[in-house]
Amino acid sequence: MDKLKTVICVLNSKYIHSSLAPWCLLAGIERWGRDDITAQVVEGTINERLDDVAQRIIERQPHIIGFCCYIWNITATIKLINLIKERLPDTVIIMGGPEVSYNADEILDRQPLIDYVISGEGEKPLALLLNAILQNSDKSSIPGLCYRNEDRIIISRPYISQEEPPSPYNDKYFDMLKGRISYLETSRGCPYSCAFCLSGRCESVRFYDLNRAKNELLMLANSGTRTVKLVDRTFNINKKRAVELFRFIIDNYGEKIPEGICFHFEIAGDLLDFETIALLKTAPAGAIQLEIGLQSFNEKTLSAIHRSTDTELLKSNIKNIVECGNIHVHIDLIAGLPYEDSASFANSFDVAYSLKPNMLQLGFLKLLHGSEMRDNPSEFPCQYDEQPPYEVSETPWLTTEDIGSMHKTEDAVERLFNSGRFCLTLDYVLESCGLTPFELFRRFGEFCADKVPQKISLDEYTKVVFSYFSRLSNIDAPVLRDVMVCDRLSTNSSGILPEVLDVKDKALKAALKELKKNPATCPIKGIKRGAALLYTQACIVYADYLDKDPVTGRYMLNKIFPT
Repeated sequence: MDKLKTVICVLNSKYIHSSLAPWCLLAGIERWGRDDITAQVVEGTINERLDDVAQRIIERQPHIIGFCCYIWNITATIKLINLIKERLPDTVIIMGGPEVSYNADEILDRQPLIDYVISGEGEKPLALLLNAILQNSDKSSIPGLCYRNEDRIIISRPYISQEEPPSPYNDKYFDMLKGRISYLETSRGCPYSCAFCLSGRCESVRFYDLNRAKNELLMLANSGTRTVKLVDRTFNINKKRAVELFRFIIDNYGEKIPEGICFHFEIAGDLLDFETIALLKTAPAGAIQLEIGLQSFNEKTLSAIHRSTDTELLKSNIKNIVECGNIHVHIDLIAGLPYEDSASFANSFDVAYSLKPNMLQLGFLKLLHGSEMRDNPSEFPCQYDEQPPYEVSETPWLTTEDIGSMHKTEDAVERLFNSGRFCLTLDYVLESCGLTPFELFRRFGEFCADKVPQKISLDEYTKVVFSYFSRLSNIDAPVLRDVMVCDRLSTNSSGILPEVLDVKDKALKAALKELKKNPATCPIKGIKRGAALLYTQACIVYADYLDKDPVTGRYMLNKIFPT
């Protein structure tokens, strides 16, 4: 053959997400592959028709197709491979990625359509494999390559490169991005060895050249994307380097970096120090997001999963960052970890909630192939789904019913708190009703599970919230109505109140006329305004839908009291 035509495919979880892996592999082919190898990237999502993705691949008539595999796409990817092989039976299929790196023997045994699995980092191994296929040469020395040899399956240990990989960013990448979330990698590996995670299996952390990181950061910031997510597992493990990159963003924001761009970092909160926090306080509002994995506040749990955390320092640092008001803080808890029973998890949740993050993600433990928790069931006994994403269903400390209840709690947290639509409402209710945050979300989640459909309009959901909360102890329904009005006006730019909160009152029209007379409160031409009367405070409240707070996503609320 004159050219070896290759397609690298990935199925993303949503359209808004892009994927870095196929472009890293493409860059590897361009660096280490022969000139007579051509390669293209095809991206799809798990939510679109697989026939459509298959057609986009088939029309390129590839000789080789490589698939990037993760827990969220492996099922759809295998279905896609079956569709393609019906039309292109002679095409060679290669799989790689975290979902197949540690169970390559199982994949090759159960999936006869798969020809090769690349375990570990794939840039160089894929290029070498394509060279060997093109030349029909020996493949046994290719690092990380797993394959069949007659009736035997040959397994290689996951490949970890000591070379800095080539940059994945080129004109084709930026043409593909189209404003979606972009991803930036400035290091590989993780300093921790958490028993539920794979990142710590990549040996020590390897940092890329700092100038490369800065240049790529600027390229992505000017690509049309609104969010740049850094995929470094613990961005601030090297304090000096983290501070330099934070300062680079802050110093260039509004000039080389367009205003409105947000950089998202995963960090270890207890590694923050005074200097770093002081620097972060100077960042433009919304320029930086921090995702902080707490996992748990149970010390025995943290010890069991080999996570060394100074929880008191962690709490203090998160409070300091949140109080700045200029940085969106996202913190994570994981349900299903060792020694975490319902009471312990409820305590972890309440502590996390008290830190007042912008988002509190309640996740569930997944036993990944290659993780210590999956490989050592005697040390980490639990039941889990055999199908991806391998979510835990029962542990010695949590029953199936406990975990089911936590899923309902998660739904309530997502809709009430993480949506940002009911923050003032939750403050008032928790202040008044005597329930802990976890208990409030748990009870509301249980209530909604039986009575509220998964797909429900915001107006109808607001009605459910008002009806449920107004029946709690010490809740004053008129006060509840007023705080819910404030939440609604500051988060919904329609300016229209749902029926459950709307009061037809001629006094509102009169109050709006008064606002127009005053130059300080007169509506801005061309800008929509939402307004309502608050009866328990005897005032008018309004929001002009011009600029959202870049951290909270809320519009500024103004209150005018009659003179």
